Amino acid sequence: MYDYIKGTLISKLASNTKSASIVVENNGIGYQINTTSRNVALAGEEGCSIKVYTTLIHREDAMLVCGFLNREDRDIFNILLSVSGVGMKVALVLLDEFSGYDLISAVIRGDYKELSRAKGVGPKLAQKIILELKDKLINWQNATPVDVSDIADEKDIPDEALSEAQAVLLSLGYSIQEAKNAIKAACKVVVKKDSSEEILKEALSYLARE
Repeated sequence: MYDYIKGTLISKLASNTKSASIVVENNGIGYQINTTSRNVALAGEEGCSIKVYTTLIHREDAMLVCGFLNREDRDIFNILLSVSGVGMKVALVLLDEFSGYDLISAVIRGDYKELSRAKGVGPKLAQKIILELKDKLINWQNATPVDVSDIADEKDIPDEALSEAQAVLLSLGYSIQEAKNAIKAACKVVVKKDSSEEILKEALSYLARE
C-alpha cells in the first residue's frame, strides 16, 4: 500500500527491539512505524526530515506499519515474512542483529549457526529460514542476462558469480536495469571477482547510495 513515507521525524523509541518505533508526520498525519533499534539509532534527531521505506502488516486484530531507512532492508524484511513461522517480530529481530547483506550472505552459505545468534531464533528456525529462502534468492528465473560488455576486465568474472548476484537482486524486487547497473558498478571495485557474495555486497552498497 505504501512504498515509502517522507516527512518529519516526530519521536523515536528504541528501549528494546520489540518496541523500537518511530513516528513520522506527513501532511498532518503521524505514522507510527515499527522498526529496529539499528534504524532508530540512524534516524537522526527529532524534527529532521526522514524517508522511510514501509510495509503494511494486515492482521485480524491490527494494521501495523513497519519501516526501514533503506529499500533493501525493507525488501529483505518482506522476503523473511514469506517463511512459515517467521512473523514481524522475528523478522525485525533478524534485521536488528544483521545488516541486510550479512543476513543474505548467511542464507546463501547455509550458515544456520550464524542466524541463530539472533535473540529468539533457534537452530531449527534458522535452518528453516535457510531452506525456504536460499532457493528463492538464488534460483530466480529470468531470461534476460546482465550485460557486462562494457566492463574492461569482464573475462575475470565468472558467469556463475554474475548470474547468482543478479538472481538475488531480482528476488529482492530490483528491476533488470537496476540489477544491471549495480553489478556493473560492483565489478569495477570488487577484489574477489569470482565471489558472488563480494559482488552482491558491493552491488547492494551501490543501490543504497542511489
